[in-house]
Amino acid sequence: MMILVDDAGGEWPMIGHAPWNGCNLADFVMPFFLFIVGMAIALAFKRVPNHLISIKRVITRTIKLMLWGLILQGGYSHAPDKLTYGVDMKRIRWCGILQRIALSYLVVALLEISTKKAQAKDLLPGWPVFKLYRWHWLAGSCVVVVYLSVIYGVYVPDWHFTVYNIHSPDNGKTFTVTCGVRGSLDPPCNAVGYIDRVVLGINHLYQHPAWKRSKVCTEKSPYEGPFRKDAPSWCQAPFEPEGILSSISAILTTIIGVHCGHVLIHLKDHSNRLKHWGVMGFSLLSLGIILHFSNAIQLNKQLYSFSYVCLTAGAAALVFSTFYVLVDILGWRYIFLPLEWIGMNAMLVYVMAAEGIFAGFINGWYYEDPHNTLIYWIQKHIFIGVWHSRRLGMLLYVIFAEILFWGLVAGALHWLDVYWKL
Repeated sequence: MMILVDDAGGEWPMIGHAPWNGCNLADFVMPFFLFIVGMAIALAFKRVPNHLISIKRVITRTIKLMLWGLILQGGYSHAPDKLTYGVDMKRIRWCGILQRIALSYLVVALLEISTKKAQAKDLLPGWPVFKLYRWHWLAGSCVVVVYLSVIYGVYVPDWHFTVYNIHSPDNGKTFTVTCGVRGSLDPPCNAVGYIDRVVLGINHLYQHPAWKRSKVCTEKSPYEGPFRKDAPSWCQAPFEPEGILSSISAILTTIIGVHCGHVLIHLKDHSNRLKHWGVMGFSLLSLGIILHFSNAIQLNKQLYSFSYVCLTAGAAALVFSTFYVLVDILGWRYIFLPLEWIGMNAMLVYVMAAEGIFAGFINGWYYEDPHNTLIYWIQKHIFIGVWHSRRLGMLLYVIFAEILFWGLVAGALHWLDVYWKL
């Protein structure tokens, strides 16, 4: 799904990230990652024979995830379109997808290890599962309280930034953004951005936030386009969608995933598992929708709002339940083998496909012109040219030449018993 929305989202903005409030297909990717990480934690630490060894492994894996995140999204890699590499350390991006996953994994895995007293045993459906792992829910409640207290209680002062974009007529200019408010959830004056600017430094934030595609910034919204003449200055400012406060909120998604993993472990009957996942998933989904449409707390991936946590975690539980029925109960495993293979080599597919490292390598071999590469030729002549539509051609290219291709590659690696593990 991440490959689809990243590589086809430019032509199909309705599946790309929502510019600010709202929730498109791309906005389900991160919470689905975190949800399944939570389920994996529950299964991986089903039994903890040695706490110190387990903690050491968790910390080691966290460090590896952090380092890979810095390499892939810190600015060092310019793949797949630019045939250069390297990053100015004064402007390196500290946060990213793998860093957020690493933080959630670290916190929830340590919580799982430190509170692990009960061995896997059958439980009655319902309250006993919650009671057995009450410390997890206490931690989740603390996450919600801290997040809501900070985002609504912290005062956000005026701030300024300098434009670093050689393609902008404002390159090198410094602008001041007027705030002086508390509890704002608008793009320029929210506490999420303020904390990141103070702690991380404004030059270390993401330079291409989704809000640049909002209606207030460009007339081509939801597509990317030149800024409006009357666009506010903050449209050119950086913003970190995987920042500190939003990543704290994201921990709750992983805790919900761990709970669903506990249900898988302790409830042995298909119907009881599905009933628990279904009720919980539908309740969370409904709560998120109600909070959004009542304007109490709007869905917002950039802020990782509480309504967004509820809706996406609920959707993840329902989607997982659907796959559970199709694969584990109905036995339709062979239909989904490409997804299983990708899951077995998820890190490889993420690095090579989602982050464009393989495409960048192929683009490095061009003929006369850097844009005259095998990938551009396949896109132009096999997909776009045949269908006489760039939008449809790019969509089919992503589905068949990227997702299906990497599914088959992962299948071949599985056959060879080759896996990339952290």
